[in-house]
Amino acid sequence: MPYNFLETSIEYLKGVGPVRAELLKKELNIFTFHDLIGFYPFRYIDRSKFYKVNEVNEVNEDLSYVQIKGKITGVHTIGSQRAIRLIAYLTDDTGQIELVWFKGIKWIKDKFKPDEEYIVFGKPTIFNKKFNIAHPEIEVVSEQINILGETLQPFYSSTEKLKSKGLDSKGIEKIMKNLILLSKEKIPEILSDEIIQNLKLISREEALINIHFPKDKEILQRSQSRLKFDELFFIQLNLINLKYIRIQKYKGHKFSVVGDYLNNFFYNNLPFELTTAQKKVIKEIRADIGSGKQMNRLLQGDVGSGKTLVALMTILIALDNKYQACLMAPTEILANQHYESITKMLKGLSININILTGSTKTSQRKIIHEQLFNGDLQILIGTHALIEETVKYKNLGLVIIDEQHRFGVAQRARLWKKNIIPPHILVMTATPIPRTLAMTLYGDLDFSIIDELPPGRKPVKTVHYYDSNRLRVLGFIKTQIKNGRQIYIVYPLINESETLDLKDLMDGYESIVREFPSPEYAISIVHGQMNTADKDFEMERFVKGETQIMVATTVIEVGIDIPNASIMVIENAERFGLSQLHQLRGRVGRGAEQSYCILMTNYKLTTEARKRIETMVKTSDGFEIADVDLKLRGPGDLQGTQQSGIIDLKIADLIKDEKILKYARNLAIKILEDDSKLKKEINIRIADHLKFINRNKSDWGLIS
Repeated sequence: MPYNFLETSIEYLKGVGPVRAELLKKELNIFTFHDLIGFYPFRYIDRSKFYKVNEVNEVNEDLSYVQIKGKITGVHTIGSQRAIRLIAYLTDDTGQIELVWFKGIKWIKDKFKPDEEYIVFGKPTIFNKKFNIAHPEIEVVSEQINILGETLQPFYSSTEKLKSKGLDSKGIEKIMKNLILLSKEKIPEILSDEIIQNLKLISREEALINIHFPKDKEILQRSQSRLKFDELFFIQLNLINLKYIRIQKYKGHKFSVVGDYLNNFFYNNLPFELTTAQKKVIKEIRADIGSGKQMNRLLQGDVGSGKTLVALMTILIALDNKYQACLMAPTEILANQHYESITKMLKGLSININILTGSTKTSQRKIIHEQLFNGDLQILIGTHALIEETVKYKNLGLVIIDEQHRFGVAQRARLWKKNIIPPHILVMTATPIPRTLAMTLYGDLDFSIIDELPPGRKPVKTVHYYDSNRLRVLGFIKTQIKNGRQIYIVYPLINESETLDLKDLMDGYESIVREFPSPEYAISIVHGQMNTADKDFEMERFVKGETQIMVATTVIEVGIDIPNASIMVIENAERFGLSQLHQLRGRVGRGAEQSYCILMTNYKLTTEARKRIETMVKTSDGFEIADVDLKLRGPGDLQGTQQSGIIDLKIADLIKDEKILKYARNLAIKILEDDSKLKKEINIRIADHLKFINRNKSDWGLIS
């Protein structure tokens, strides 16, 4: 089996051993030869290019990393014990440049030998009108090894703990070289000859050798292209394969009846006329739940687009077919809001609905458990309390998960398994997902999008003001309060930070109280460090209109629906991500009155912060905002991606490599449509690699 070599434990590699192996596991998640060979360099330096000292001293400040050859002609330390630094002088036949270290001084100082020629690599910077290189990488010319004939030197990410055991970039390069020399003719090909020839790809082995030790820039580019395709192709193949398995293996409840529950609601209780987008989505859901196959659908809809109404109508179809339904939300605030709004919409329809959260009293919890088990309780709304072992359903037919990125895959799996025949799954999110990201994160789900707001909703007007315009903003707030409106003022921090020059919540609250004194004005305050009872009390006062201003942190990002609140003021708006700004803006504009989102910043804005603010002012289209957000931040820090275990990209970039992603997805679909079990001779390598990469994975991918 060709994979046996790759599954060898990392400690058996020359230069590693048990101690270093343990650190590699803890620090970089590297357990095997396969893990190490997949740990790609983040940068390369052209080893054939050397600068002279006078070339460095003559160029401008924008000079990138340089490589210089010379001798160390002097070493001394400067400063006190608490602020000591080491200075070394690198000299060649054109001049001298300072090398500076602020830590690891004792170890570095003892390293230099007289009359030895060194290669120094680093980024020149100016200090006291002279160039120096801080914390350069340094090696003895006579010890430089180039047995693979490469001209581009790789640089690897490391950590302080790894560096303490000699596994800085240079140390990792050495053990990588040992692995590459061992790996020749032992790396299995994972694509068919047909795909390799059609796409003019180099071999997998050649790509892996040259991603670490490239002979030139052309082979590096070809290696990167090959490995990017492999990565994106197998992600897509996995997702689409999981979808096919689910469709073939898991039957679903067949909701063939549309009866009294839905009809009575539609004709007597519908709060407003459905939008064209809502009608389209309901039609897609009905086709799923009536097919006899288990539904696994993602419902995307911008803030205020009416996802809850679609969810409720789906719940009523489940009830018409004699099944129970549950709705799981990530917070008690959001669960309570769903419970209140759905109870209100179902008024007069004789439906047994209840709520289960961490705050539910034991006596009430017992009643809910009994009614749920005997089938009397038809709809249960709640938080993660719904997935506790003690919660048992008589006949769960539909699960709706709101803001699904807040739940881990394992949590969702527990809910999914609460019935012998898996319930239909509808996951909802108000965070618009760019198409490229969606193909990678949710490629195994069916998609529905609500892309229009209900009639009567006016778009929120978004404006940007600097701190110098604060008096104007305060005057506008007072006018709105006189007209009976309510205001949110959101801060990014709870307590003052020594490292960030921000207005903190408590300081802001005090200044608001001074500007809006009692008894003429009443102010609520809500933040994440308050206990639930105090938070609920303050929320309730604002909901009832007893307070006109809510001073808060981002705890109000989801789950607050107050039609009378017409202004959202976001302090230090430059400190928020685009998706968070968009979510906060969605807290207003829920009534018939014109609403406003006011972004307050100081004058000093980074290019990225300015782009975020400009995007918010220009558009309220959540999908356009999500695209800008993805381009600005990349996919790595989007909420929930780490939970999914899918977007662990090592080399591909979802933005830059969109064409490769689309091609890889289309090819994966084509292969599986022709050979769903990957049994054909042409697909044997693909099937083997799919088994290999999934060898330690749970079946959670079938959930959602």
